[in-house]
Amino acid sequence: MTATAIAAPPLAGTAVLASGDAVPVRVAAARLRALGCEVVRGPAAASAPAGRIDLLTGPGGVRAGCDLVWSASPEPLADERDVQAACGLAHLHGLAGGGPLFLPVDHASVCAGVLAAQAVAAAVLCALRGGPALRASVSVAGAALLAVAPYVADATAARGAPPAPGEGEPPPFRSADGVRFEIETLDPEAWLRFWEALGAPARAVATGWAPFQRRFATAVCPLPAALSATLAALPLAVVRDTGRECGVGVVPLRPLSEVAGEGPASPWRLRGAGGEPGPGLPPWQASGTGPLAGLRVVEATNRVQGPLAGLLLTLLGADTVRVEPPGGDPMRGVPPLAGGLSARFAALNRGKDAVRLDLKTPGGRRAAADLAASGHVLLYNWPPGRAERFGLGADDLSARAPGLVHVHADGWAGEDPGPGIPATDFLVQADGGIADLVSVGGAPAAPSLVTLTDVLGGIIAAEAALAGLLLRARTGTGAVARTGLVDAARLLRWAGRGTAHLPRPGTPPAAGPAEAADAFPEAFTTVGGASLPRAPWTFAPLDGEDL
Repeated sequence: MTATAIAAPPLAGTAVLASGDAVPVRVAAARLRALGCEVVRGPAAASAPAGRIDLLTGPGGVRAGCDLVWSASPEPLADERDVQAACGLAHLHGLAGGGPLFLPVDHASVCAGVLAAQAVAAAVLCALRGGPALRASVSVAGAALLAVAPYVADATAARGAPPAPGEGEPPPFRSADGVRFEIETLDPEAWLRFWEALGAPARAVATGWAPFQRRFATAVCPLPAALSATLAALPLAVVRDTGRECGVGVVPLRPLSEVAGEGPASPWRLRGAGGEPGPGLPPWQASGTGPLAGLRVVEATNRVQGPLAGLLLTLLGADTVRVEPPGGDPMRGVPPLAGGLSARFAALNRGKDAVRLDLKTPGGRRAAADLAASGHVLLYNWPPGRAERFGLGADDLSARAPGLVHVHADGWAGEDPGPGIPATDFLVQADGGIADLVSVGGAPAAPSLVTLTDVLGGIIAAEAALAGLLLRARTGTGAVARTGLVDAARLLRWAGRGTAHLPRPGTPPAAGPAEAADAFPEAFTTVGGASLPRAPWTFAPLDGEDL
């Protein structure tokens, strides 16, 4: 069997009223339109200053909705700039430069809009499974706090001096022919081969690896000046060829004008899984918590994007089990620790179970296939083709699990700038025009060292799982979805530059991650001294039933 085109999107035949014109509700309306909803626009609602979604006609008479606010706490936040200041985004985005710096793209608002569309989709799915009619609430501040949650966990677990830029120069680099570019490798041996081949001083190479490797977690990357000087003496073609030979990705920063705007027909590349329809989804469990109670997610992911997608499905009520290698995910032991577990790992994996399987062995692959067949969603972020090599592709599982929703949280998703280029946040920002988008005021283009596409990419991957589950609930068939960090970049380009970077009287002071946790205690739970994120939505029954 092979994946097939779907006859209609999952919410075809439904209609929603989108009230207001702020970025969060415009994003939510666009995502629901992609799910198949007819969108009717309406004036802003006073009770939902960032927007409101009301389901006008739903499948089987289902009712649902979502209110969007700037902040759910008493903290008086009025727009994206306030949110970035109060929730740590401005602090983190400017950390490498030594002071707060506001993102000119409304990252928190875009994340909140996708979360709002997810909330409506989850509420519809709950009702289709016999659960109560639900209305959700999403705050833009809550979305921002979710985006910075790993940094918050680190800061609150350590409770020491926050990261500082340090002595050195952060990427990107400039070649002798004037091209600005990023490099990437996750392999210390590839790092060493690359710099040795280019003639960089050995001491600078050794000193640079640690800050380069940790920049995903620290939002700073002070590299020895000798590394930049080495690359500045060489044309880009030499650097790129050397990177290809040594296993290091080299990607020029592309201006927005050179990045194509067209995307896939479905934002999640949603397809039918093929084969016969599977059994219906189980009824909603009143004994559970959240609209996905009673559903199981099997997750095989690492780093940020995939684990965040799994966390969101878990916070919506799904029972999630992670597949980890023998010995467990190596990220579990990365300091600082909270309750014996890496605080950063806990921030993305709280509430999940885990099994350890060696997928290099036939027995481990069989056990993984058994586990996947017991679930409703299989979520992974392996490189393309690896699921099939493990016997976990849609065709491999179609007979045993015909209704399974397969979600591949990918990086380039087929839009690679070249063979062998790693699909990581900063390279996607470089190639996808985000480095250009976030640079204003005459500053040279540079990716943000906040993991913008990893976070939004994880939110989009969770959205893909909900789209697939809705398709199964309405048609009985399984689904295959593939999302990428490139889709997060595309959505940020679609939203465009905002005004958060423009000075405005009354903006709150720029808070660091630990200060943000203290200011919004309702957004976190404390485990082992670390502040870990709570769900970014709240759900309330429309008719007084218990959730």
